[in-house]
Amino acid sequence: MKPAIAILAAAIGLCVLPLAASAAPKLDVAAPARHYPSGGSVVSGPSPAYSAAVEANGTLYISGTTDVTDPATGQRPVDAATGAKVVMNNIKRAVEAAGYTMDDIVWLQIMASDLKDYADFNAVYRTYFKGPLPARAFIGAGSLLGNARFEVMGMAVKAK
Repeated sequence: MKPAIAILAAAIGLCVLPLAASAAPKLDVAAPARHYPSGGSVVSGPSPAYSAAVEANGTLYISGTTDVTDPATGQRPVDAATGAKVVMNNIKRAVEAAGYTMDDIVWLQIMASDLKDYADFNAVYRTYFKGPLPARAFIGAGSLLGNARFEVMGMAVKAK
């Protein structure tokens, strides 16, 4: 009788084991990071030493971008509002190239060469978002690469 009980116990164990395994939490194996190349700029040259954005584990990390050149004129933006539009268009282009929207942005860091441009930047900035605004910092940087007025970087997470 003992061998029959042992066989029955083993059979029950074999039936229960897959159920227990399916109830265990699944480990999310991270996909490799996806890099979105930068097209280069006046400051970084045609082959910059960074990606415009990198997506890892559902988060998009957006590299700093500046307003050094207004694509409409090929010159430095004439004022803070134009500079804000140039830099925010750069952010929008990087975000959309990765399949995100501006409303997926959860955090931005804005560096300004002059804090007096805060109000002009904000007037333009608000127009780029439909939903709640991302968390952010606005930092006086003194000087920026390429004598830029603004540099912006941040993170986006796709809404589920």
